[in-house]
Amino acid sequence: MTNDYDDIINQPHYEPKHHPRMSMWNRAAQFAPFAALTGYDAAIQESGRLTDDWLGLSESGNEEMNRKMEYRREESPT
Repeated sequence: MTNDYDDIINQPHYEPKHHPRMSMWNRAAQFAPFAALTGYDAAIQESGRLTDDWLGLSESGNEEMNRKMEYRREESPT
């Protein structure tokens, strides 16, 4: 069985004669400034930033929250 690329699979890699091969350092530098998600890191940091002090719930607020959670638990089909 022959494959489509049998004639070229073991050939040496092409080396251009009219200009020298670019170093790995220079090739990497071409792509370094590219940032597909510009501003993404800043948005993540902003969303994680705490803006208010935690006040907590009063005793009555805690009881109300427990009632609401119990009501939801009773409504749940599971």
